[in-house]
Amino acid sequence: MQYHFEWDPVKAKTNLQKHGVSFEEAAEIFLDPLQLSMPDEHSELEERWITLGNTQAQQLRLVVHTFMTYHQDQVTIRIISARPATRHEQKHYEGSL
Repeated sequence: MQYHFEWDPVKAKTNLQKHGVSFEEAAEIFLDPLQLSMPDEHSELEERWITLGNTQAQQLRLVVHTFMTYHQDQVTIRIISARPATRHEQKHYEGSL
């Protein structure tokens, strides 16, 4: 499966300033074979997901995003926000290993 990433450049800049996580870094978590994805139950307008995973630098990040499948072998992921995982989220991730 091939991933294609997209995001709003203004939102990406705001996110970097607020959380210190670039969307380029956030995209790395989708390479983590141990990533955890769950539906975002707070989203009413579209189907959003929350994914926890490690970046290539082994930094645990939480990413809110959508999945869109246009082709059988390609998924487009639109990143909405990204931040460092909290201690609680880190324990949840580690507990799933």
